[in-house]
Order: sequence, then C-alpha cells, then structure tokens
Amino acid sequence: MSEPSIYDASMNPLDLFGEWLAEAKACPAISEPTAMTLATATPDGTPSARIVLLKALSAEGFGFYSNNQSRKGRELSDNPKAALVFYWMPLNKQVRIEGVIEPLPDAQADDYFASRGREKQLGAWASVQSTPMQARGDLEARIAEMGARFAGMSVPRPPHWSGWQVIPHTIEFWIQRDFRLHERVIFRRDGSRWAHAILYP
Repeated sequence: MSEPSIYDASMNPLDLFGEWLAEAKACPAISEPTAMTLATATPDGTPSARIVLLKALSAEGFGFYSNNQSRKGRELSDNPKAALVFYWMPLNKQVRIEGVIEPLPDAQADDYFASRGREKQLGAWASVQSTPMQARGDLEARIAEMGARFAGMSVPRPPHWSGWQVIPHTIEFWIQRDFRLHERVIFRRDGSRWAHAILYP
C-alpha cells in the first residue's frame, strides 16, 4: 500500500487539523463541526468523557470553556491531563489528541463570555453544574433570579466559569478506507518539533 494521503513530513499537525476542521465546517451534513469528546480522569485514574465545543484553536492548542466547579472542571484541576476526539462521520475522518491542560487567560475568557447570548450568560450563572436538583423548575427559577439580578446591565463572567486549552503532545489523524485498510498518521511532540509515524490500522 502506498503512503497515506495524510502523510506529509513537512506538515505541522495543528495546520493539518485546521484544514480538516475547515473541511468539516464546509460540509452541510455536519451540524456541529466543533463538537469534540473531552476525556478527563481523577487523580486515581477514574475516567469520564463528554462532548464540548472547540472555541479556540491556536499554535498552542485546543481551547474550550465551561464551569470550573463541574465534574470536568474539578478533574482538570486535580489531574491536568486530557484527551480529545473529533469524529466527522460524513467525511470518514477522525482526530485524536492527548495533552496537558492549561487555563486560558482571563481576558480571553472575558471576551468570549461577552460574545455569548444573554440567555447563555444567565444560564452560566444559574446552573450549579453537575450537582443534583429537585426539579427542572429549580433551574428555571434560578435563571429568572439571575435575570432580575442583572436587569438593565451587562452580565459579567461568573468567577466559576472560564476556559482551558489542551496543549497537545500527541495528535493522530485517521481516514476510513475500504476493507478496514484505514490510514493513520501519528505526530508526537519532540521538544519544539513534531516527529511522525504511519500506523497500521
């Protein structure tokens, strides 16, 4: 079999990811191209995973925002390592990312929070994320309470809501091919450079 079409020794994997993400955004069959599985773990290694949205992509890594008092927020604080998976089924492409967690700057979190719709801003204040509630009406009551609290003024970013980025040390690209002869290329960070290898499917 010839070298996979995703193999290019000169390609920076973050640049390649940007190209794949642009392709996913241009695909009408993909309703949320920035959706990614975020996997975290407790200090003793108990894993958990959920879908979040990629909100910042830079030369440093992959950024997202959430409640830092939620389960994922606590796990990211206690064990600052994470994995991400993007799977764009209509394109038959997947990207797996592993790395360490760093907080995004407060100013960047402020700017992103200010760009959100007011309802989402109020929801960030109202939701005590990952904790039990008695009934759906509890959340609706808290949203109404926050709406009254911030009536006539802009909604500031809550102190418990911020952003993180995954600084990758490994990025793997996968393309589905016939007869399960899939194409896989893995990039591993080696200091300031990226080493790469083709993997058996």
